[in-house]
Amino acid sequence: MSGIKIIVKNSRAGYDFFIEEKVEAGIELKGTEVKSLREGKATLNEAFVTIDNQGEAWIYNLTIPHYTHGNINNHEETRKRKLLLHKDEILELNKKMGMKGLSLIPLMLYFKKSRVKCEIALVKGKKLYDKRESLAKKDVERKIRQGTFE
Repeated sequence: MSGIKIIVKNSRAGYDFFIEEKVEAGIELKGTEVKSLREGKATLNEAFVTIDNQGEAWIYNLTIPHYTHGNINNHEETRKRKLLLHKDEILELNKKMGMKGLSLIPLMLYFKKSRVKCEIALVKGKKLYDKRESLAKKDVERKIRQGTFE
């Protein structure tokens, strides 16, 4: 992954969801948003992606704080932002969401050759017992690595 600088990751995604498929998408941003992202500021934890009736993908609740050196023309922090995907990719994602009952969430934002990219994923929600099982499995793996497993 040379030339990639990660801005922010959705840390709860692997805990709360089963990740089925990942897709890289561009994101339509304003100048002050990019400057704020260069400072490493953004929050993905509550963000989600929807596909509207016109066949466009939009990301909601992605929080990009105001640029510190901005002026009155600063951007709105939690506005909806358009994801840049090909039509056939959007149609395929929409079809999978409808058939399998999956959701779309962003996993991370990163710079790739000075462009901001968003990795989105088709996910299925985990139940409480699935989360407990995942934690137990991680705990056992950690103990095996440390050599303290009995």
